[in-house]
Amino acid sequence: MTNSNSVSRVALKKITPDVSAAMGSLHGVAVSAAQDAKVEPEILELVRIRASQLNGCAFCLDMHTKDARAQGEAEQRIYALNAWRETPFFSARERAALALTEAVTLVHDGQVPDAVYAEAAEVFDEAQVAALIWTATVINAYNRIAIATRMVPGAYRPAEK
Repeated sequence: MTNSNSVSRVALKKITPDVSAAMGSLHGVAVSAAQDAKVEPEILELVRIRASQLNGCAFCLDMHTKDARAQGEAEQRIYALNAWRETPFFSARERAALALTEAVTLVHDGQVPDAVYAEAAEVFDEAQVAALIWTATVINAYNRIAIATRMVPGAYRPAEK
């Protein structure tokens, strides 16, 4: 899909189905790694939303806020996520995951600082830190795909439980 106010963009799934499938596979194994590591699904959605906020990806924000709500996430926390450091709404684990997500997403601003990594390593084990890095990496890639192809938000519906 493309925004009606923009130049028509390439349909990646149609033109490069093998690459699109590989990206879907990467997403799937990253989700499986997070499940195996027992990273809370709520934290994973917060990671996806926060990275999408930083990247300005409307399509992914629409998708992941809907997924978070479907999992029972509070509206207040979703609304405050952009200012998570200023609120009492997030646990130490969530704060560490959000800080790591921001560092991975904004890696061009000065790498992933040791203090951010150490904070995450204090509240997550190695498999969980790895899963968080993969989750942030995958959503950053999807943000770039959605933005580059001008995917239009609004039509996504979470899977039925």
